[in-house]
Amino acid sequence: MEQVDLVENVAFNLINQAVVYLPEDVKKALKRAYDEETSKIGKRQLKIILDNIALAEKEKVPLCQDTGIAKFYIRAGAQVKKLDEIEREILRAMQRATRDIPLRPNAVNPFTQKNSGDNTGRFTPSFDWEIVPGDNLELTVMIKGGGSENFGAIGMLSPSQGILGIKKFVIDTVVKAGAQPCPPTILGVAIGGGTEIATKLAKKALLRPLDKPNSDPSIAKLEKEIFEVTNMTGIGPMGMGGKTTILGVHIDYAHRHPATFPVAVALNCWAARRATAKIGTEGKVEYLNHNLF
Repeated sequence: MEQVDLVENVAFNLINQAVVYLPEDVKKALKRAYDEETSKIGKRQLKIILDNIALAEKEKVPLCQDTGIAKFYIRAGAQVKKLDEIEREILRAMQRATRDIPLRPNAVNPFTQKNSGDNTGRFTPSFDWEIVPGDNLELTVMIKGGGSENFGAIGMLSPSQGILGIKKFVIDTVVKAGAQPCPPTILGVAIGGGTEIATKLAKKALLRPLDKPNSDPSIAKLEKEIFEVTNMTGIGPMGMGGKTTILGVHIDYAHRHPATFPVAVALNCWAARRATAKIGTEGKVEYLNHNLF
């Protein structure tokens, strides 16, 4: 099989995996939240979520009617051939996935209000490239629905606000969002850089598995502190009250200008849909989240 055809097939499989099967770390976090929840209503909401996940897997259908907008993270070895054709093949996979899985068409022109009908359009899906040494190609897809995407936030804090300012901004963002991003959510938080860098890093932080704290102990400590405080808000599963408002906090950062202190927050709903595959030499494919193919 030619590499370009292989990329299309792998991308299609990744989309299918992401919309039907949640990663194990997310399922384990939801099950743990169910076991620990003390609110009867909150516990009932978590039971509905877990039943929904099991039914989607059994019937092999998308676990949410909002099949979202896709973002692809491409980590390409500098020696990979035909890099210029990869985006085209992913677009073909997106169109095929819309038709065959199927996915709800979600790509709308903001001026004409016309839906493309196949989940492709200007900067849709979007691509994040990283060129690294070697000859492997790694593809990751993140599927995010409109509810969680609506409540991402960027704040330009004063440098004097420091860590306390970061905590307040993140907690205020969660409280303002309330039930609307379908909690329990996952938070990606980024500090520093500029507005575009912080926003990009916050969303990319959502790819980190929930069972992997930050490798920097001081940042891991801040993640834990924000996790504990936001779960004290009482918003709870689907906003119905309870102990679990978020499943995890992932923080990243970039060096900043002395006069700026941007903080970005990206939210993912409980349906944290992501899938990764690595294409090696001679077309060997390894699916890293789900062993389904």
